[in-house]
Amino acid sequence: MTMQDGMSHFSPGPDMGRELRSALARFGTGVTIVTTSTDAGPVGITANSFSSVSLDPPLVLWSASRASRRYPAFRETEHMAIHVLAENQMDLCRAFSASAHAFDQVDWRESERGVPLLQGCLARFECERYAEYDGGDHAILVGRVLKASVRQGLPLLFYGGQFGQFAVGA
Repeated sequence: MTMQDGMSHFSPGPDMGRELRSALARFGTGVTIVTTSTDAGPVGITANSFSSVSLDPPLVLWSASRASRRYPAFRETEHMAIHVLAENQMDLCRAFSASAHAFDQVDWRESERGVPLLQGCLARFECERYAEYDGGDHAILVGRVLKASVRQGLPLLFYGGQFGQFAVGA
């Protein structure tokens, strides 16, 4: 690793994993919970790898670790919902980070397609599977938005390995 212009420079590789992770953590993101339904019941997973892709057609993406025990549920599903969390939903975030089946800790209902819909989030995107792409140790899952819901409020954010809130006017 070298220093220049006040920045550390390195080439990613097996021995630089911690440094790469630290550099990636400099990008602040929102926090989402993605849900789907399986034969064994509803499943949810916390993800901060969410992004819009296209307005026409309406597409969004998120990435799931292939090593996650929850990944097969999302690889096999035709429908999912992506929930953008509000600043007061840290407990919900932690619940789904710890367990795929944290639905007993949250107010939710089932959509007409059988997908669990969490209540109280800032935005929700009900999607059908559009595509899946190889993303190395992750899968990039693209959903076509069939229905969107939104409300006013501030987001729960993730930056530098920590959760936080957005300070308006700061």
